[in-house]
Amino acid sequence: MRRIQRLLGSAGFGSALSSVVAILVGLAVGFIILLISNPRQAVAGLGTIAAGGFSGGMKGVGQVLYFATPLIMTGLSVGFAFKTGLFNIGASGQLIVGAFTGIYVATNMQWIPGPLLWLVALLAAAAAGAVWGAIPGLFKALLNVHEVIACIMCNYIGMYGVNFLIKNSNTYDSLKNQTVDVAQAAIPKWGLDKIFFTMKGKYADAASVNGGILIALALAALMYIVLNKTTFGYELKACGFNRSASRYAGINEKRSILFSMVIAGTLAGAAGGLMYLAPAGGQHITVVEVLSAQGFNGIPVALLGLSNPIGIIFSGLFVAYISQGGYYLQRMDYMPEIIDIIIAVIIYFSAFALLVKNLIASGTKKLAISREQAAEEADK
Repeated sequence: MRRIQRLLGSAGFGSALSSVVAILVGLAVGFIILLISNPRQAVAGLGTIAAGGFSGGMKGVGQVLYFATPLIMTGLSVGFAFKTGLFNIGASGQLIVGAFTGIYVATNMQWIPGPLLWLVALLAAAAAGAVWGAIPGLFKALLNVHEVIACIMCNYIGMYGVNFLIKNSNTYDSLKNQTVDVAQAAIPKWGLDKIFFTMKGKYADAASVNGGILIALALAALMYIVLNKTTFGYELKACGFNRSASRYAGINEKRSILFSMVIAGTLAGAAGGLMYLAPAGGQHITVVEVLSAQGFNGIPVALLGLSNPIGIIFSGLFVAYISQGGYYLQRMDYMPEIIDIIIAVIIYFSAFALLVKNLIASGTKKLAISREQAAEEADK
């Protein structure tokens, strides 16, 4: 009994349960939308969403991993900043700046040996994201400009700047109004195409998944170690909890703010590299005046994962899983807009995970107090 009480009162259980409740509420609202749209197909439609990538067999599962890669990375970017008391809403701009830099390196440094070109391009993307993340970090640390305002400005400067640079460089395909293919610097498959595929007659139809998902998982593990097992991570989190107390304890507040935004920008820039250095998925930077959706989707991924790097892995996989289920939902004649609404509602309710966590913690605490009082009265 005491073990059960300890489990119910633990922070990890409350965090996990709050996220699960948020997901279930979101799915319930999605089912109501399906009922309103097409009552006869609503149950089957909900089943398709729940099946997610499995509706497409092993290839569908591979597609989930492919689309989850940038979500995990941007979720890590936002979540890392959250842990250090900052709100990195600039992941979209950092992603697109990193993506363009990676593509530019891939198309202009082909003298680098093939097996290394993708790695150099990915590192360049991460470095560009770090520089773009450092800008709001400097404004925050030196001038006390709120990072949200600086990040929003950097998002639009990055988007319009990349559009301009693409059209004035050899990375532009004018016929398709997008960046050129960078197959020569594609991230290796590392054997994943031999696992996630479906057979079409005599030929294997492989998923778009590549080694990027393994890189994302490794970086998530690294961020967990940095935040929870190092003095550096402790200082960053302490500064986020209370800057005045951290300053009194001898922690360099300005340096912590700058490092936090640089690391967050590095993760978002790497997300852009992992996303666009994968031509098998058919993704290119299109010259349009729209901010990258993956950058903003990192916010609900971080919220659903409660800013824990391990939780962000599962929340990123979940969002990609639901999105892939929504893709297969079109087979039942549901309009794409309906699918987008369902996904948006699920993401929206993920923002209430923290509220649910606090309610669960409060209820558990009251229950423990009432049981202690009852035990004391019984002893009397």
